[in-house]
Amino acid sequence: MDSNLKASLKTLHTELASAPGPVDEELLDLLAQLDGDIKQLLERRVAQQDAGAGGGDTTTYGLAERTQEISAKFAVKHPTLEPALRELGRILGNMGI
Repeated sequence: MDSNLKASLKTLHTELASAPGPVDEELLDLLAQLDGDIKQLLERRVAQQDAGAGGGDTTTYGLAERTQEISAKFAVKHPTLEPALRELGRILGNMGI
């Protein structure tokens, strides 16, 4: 599932870079925070796997919900970006994050 998450993040970054018109600063800040939290989660998972640790706390609850909230904001101002965010939120939700 981590590979799907990474692919979804890459797609979002690509879509964001090619978005028509400027993306407002608030949404960019929200995306940057979300991106950092997801990367931190993935790093913790890798570290736990490398250490042979079992099911410790590898989730950051609320990421899926935050992604959906950001998606709703993008849907209004940047409808071409919204599907990538919606997919990211779906993946996070399926992971229980």
